[in-house]
Amino acid sequence: MFFVYVLHSKKDNKLYIGYSSNLKERLKTHIDGRVISTKNRRPLILIYYEAYIHIQDAKKREDFLKSGSGHRFLKNQLNNYFIYKDI
Repeated sequence: MFFVYVLHSKKDNKLYIGYSSNLKERLKTHIDGRVISTKNRRPLILIYYEAYIHIQDAKKREDFLKSGSGHRFLKNQLNNYFIYKDI
């Protein structure tokens, strides 16, 4: 399986979108600060993920979620998270 995931940075309040074949291990690398693009944006929270059988589908979904339309989709999909994230 291939996972597309979304992390929320508590430091800068921005999202990080990526994909991996091992979500648990990849999340650990982010949390441990071993990923350059998120190292200085910790703490991070996994707020969303999807699973795909084919890597091409996961890559395509990752690209979409990184687009403006994808960000709008996530904002709508995770509406309650964004409303109540500070509670």
